[in-house]
Amino acid sequence: MCIAVFLWQAQPLYPFLLLLNRDEYHSRNLFLFRIRPTKPLGWWEGGEILGGKDELAGGTWLGCTRDGKIAFITNVREVKSTLQAKTRGDLTLRFLESNKNPKEYAEELAKEADQYNGFNLILADISSKSMVYLTNRPKAEKFIVMEVTPGMHVLSNASLDSPWPKAQRLGNGFKDLMEKYGEAELPTKEMADILMRNTIKDDDPGIYPSEWEHQLSSIFIETDSPLGRYGTRSTSALSVKSSGEVNFYERYLEEDQWKEHTVSYQIKKMEVHV
Repeated sequence: MCIAVFLWQAQPLYPFLLLLNRDEYHSRNLFLFRIRPTKPLGWWEGGEILGGKDELAGGTWLGCTRDGKIAFITNVREVKSTLQAKTRGDLTLRFLESNKNPKEYAEELAKEADQYNGFNLILADISSKSMVYLTNRPKAEKFIVMEVTPGMHVLSNASLDSPWPKAQRLGNGFKDLMEKYGEAELPTKEMADILMRNTIKDDDPGIYPSEWEHQLSSIFIETDSPLGRYGTRSTSALSVKSSGEVNFYERYLEEDQWKEHTVSYQIKKMEVHV
């Protein structure tokens, strides 16, 4: 599960800014196979896609491309899931690999959305200033596709901008920082440290048993469960400047040690405008 706050087309210097925490079981490293659960931020084979990699299920939870496409996904919190469902990390990857714009890809995905467990998916194309939100929950409704309006948005494990307590806390903290920095350069790493490492707990929506819900109610999660250690394993800060400069920062847990690095590049289609 993940939580993210992002700014879209609402700040002169930054048409896009994202802060995201990824949560998972630490035991996903499956010592039997001697592999890590995720590969840290880096360029994928071919050098066009930048992001982390889920080395168990495949795909990525957050990625971007040299031509200005961005995709990220969160799971929908629900009691039951289907073991045979397709991996949701492929949804982001397929968009990043495709030549389709966000709306075209959404139309294609609508035909197979019921083959996945619950997801929230954000797709963006910086060059065309287009962004859509997609979800296949609740099941009783049709596959939902909607344009994302300019402004600040929070995405957790319910629909976009759902007023869960930790989502509201993250949104309020983000607004405070934006008021502080105004239209100046944004210290994205510092913002991630302040907002995404918050461990305050409170009540959440009551989908799981109350004690487990309580442990999941903080922005940064760190807890034990019958299935092993669970919590936030990476924090990402992805920013795109109006010049097309992309900065992708990641702080990640590897062998019980926190590490960090940043990758920067220039969006191809915007180079002529720099």
